[in-house]
Amino acid sequence: MEFGPVQMLVVGFENPNFSGKVIEEIARLQEHEVIRLIDLLVVSKTDDGNLESIEVSGLTKAEGEELGAKIGALIGYGAAGDEGVELGAEAGVALADSIAEEGMYSDEDRLDVAASIRPGTAAAIALIEHRWAIPLRDAILDANGIPLDDAWIHPTDLIAMGMVGKAASEAAS
Repeated sequence: MEFGPVQMLVVGFENPNFSGKVIEEIARLQEHEVIRLIDLLVVSKTDDGNLESIEVSGLTKAEGEELGAKIGALIGYGAAGDEGVELGAEAGVALADSIAEEGMYSDEDRLDVAASIRPGTAAAIALIEHRWAIPLRDAILDANGIPLDDAWIHPTDLIAMGMVGKAASEAAS
C-alpha cells in the first residue's frame, strides 16, 4: 500500500464537549479517502485531577508493519546509507508489532500529556495520513520535482501577518 504524507496534529480542548462530531468528521474524511487516521490519543483531566485516556489506531496490523518497515528503512538509509535500509526496515516491522500489541503511547507518554493540561481540559494527538496528497506527490516526482520545504499556515498566522503589515505601513507614513 502506498502511504501519503503524515501530519502530527496536537489539539487542546478547554471545557471539552466530546459529542462525537470530531470522530464523525474523521470518518467522513476517511470514507472519501482524503485522510487516514493512523493513531489518535486523547487524554483528559477531570476537574478533580483524575486522568482518562483513550487510544485508537486506524491501521490494520499489516498496514502498521508496512508503514513501520518504510519508516525504519528511511531512518536506516539516513543513518547508514544503503546498508542501513534493510536493518532499519526490520527494526520498523518489530516496532510496528510492538505498537500493535501495546499501543503507540506508553503510560509515561500519557502522563507527559496530562502534565501539560489543566484540570477540566483535554488534549488530543492525532497522526493523520494525507491520502489526497499521494497523486500530487507522484505528479511532482514524475516532473522531476523535489520538495524543498513545506509549512502549514494557520489563520492566526495570517492575522499576525496582517498586524505586522499594518504596523509597518503605519510606521512608514
